[in-house]
Amino acid sequence: MALTLDELAQLSGAELRGESSRLISRVATLDEAGEGAISFLANRRYKSQLKSTDASAVILAEEDAADCPVDCLVSDNPYLAHARVMSVLYPEPVGSVGIHASAVVEPSAQIDGSASIGANCYIGPGVIVEADVVIGPGCVVLDNAFIGEGSRLVASVTLCTDTRLGRRCLIHPGAVIGGDGFGLANEEGAWVKVPQIGRAILGDDVEIGSCSSIDRGAIGDTRLADGVKIDSQVHVAHNVQIGEHTALAGCSAIAGSSKVGAYCTIAGGAGITGHVELADHVHVSGVTSVTRSIGKPGLYTGTVPAMEHAVWLKNFARLRHLDDMVRRVKQLERELAALKDGSGGEA
Repeated sequence: MALTLDELAQLSGAELRGESSRLISRVATLDEAGEGAISFLANRRYKSQLKSTDASAVILAEEDAADCPVDCLVSDNPYLAHARVMSVLYPEPVGSVGIHASAVVEPSAQIDGSASIGANCYIGPGVIVEADVVIGPGCVVLDNAFIGEGSRLVASVTLCTDTRLGRRCLIHPGAVIGGDGFGLANEEGAWVKVPQIGRAILGDDVEIGSCSSIDRGAIGDTRLADGVKIDSQVHVAHNVQIGEHTALAGCSAIAGSSKVGAYCTIAGGAGITGHVELADHVHVSGVTSVTRSIGKPGLYTGTVPAMEHAVWLKNFARLRHLDDMVRRVKQLERELAALKDGSGGEA
């Protein structure tokens, strides 16, 4: 596919500076781009590559436009404009409408005529698949699951019983949604499974990365609101609630019954313990451990090396008083200095 710069400017909401009829057919990095390619500058660490780029055009901010040697699309948010350009130059593949001969579809399943069911899929009884859904090869959709209009399961995705996906969801290979949560009771040292009877419910425009797990609720439901984005190898435990447009990066995890607000970000490797709540607009740094509720928006960071639990409790109790201790030490230093001045410098 090739589009003119004028078309890309309109689609991305950017301001065109250059030849409106110039054709663009692909996207490339500043240092690798050539004729017919568009690149972007969103990170100033790559500013040095701008002047020597061979791209046909570059997406960038106003402050960098004067240094651009080629045509450009100027945007207040170059990375967002880049995303929009990418989406039109590289549209998602469309599956063949219909049900592949090797797929197994139970008679009570309801499949819209515009949907695509790939090779070696299994669609269980009572499943509802709405219009324009694409279910890629090897997917398993179990009893009474619901897949909203325009959603896509790329390949080898498992939707367990009663799982519900909203519209335009994107689920990447290996993801499991609606599997049992980690519910166990202890009987004299042995573990007894607690049945998990809730559901996993995803809103519209939710994306789940490869090999991530979203557990079903133990009794109530696990819920991901509209626009939630989850990276690969993320675990969301039973009964977790995640607010609108929150994003979780790879290898992060949220333990059971915790609530994360809207517009939050959880960086890679971060862990949130169970039964805590995070307010809207809370941002958790990588490998941070959240063990208490956070009621105030902001950026939170914290990680210490592992140690014996009793030692950790003692040290952390002292750490919480560190700021007060510093103020007291400074006050003592001032008083000591005053005493020295008053005695002619003698201790």
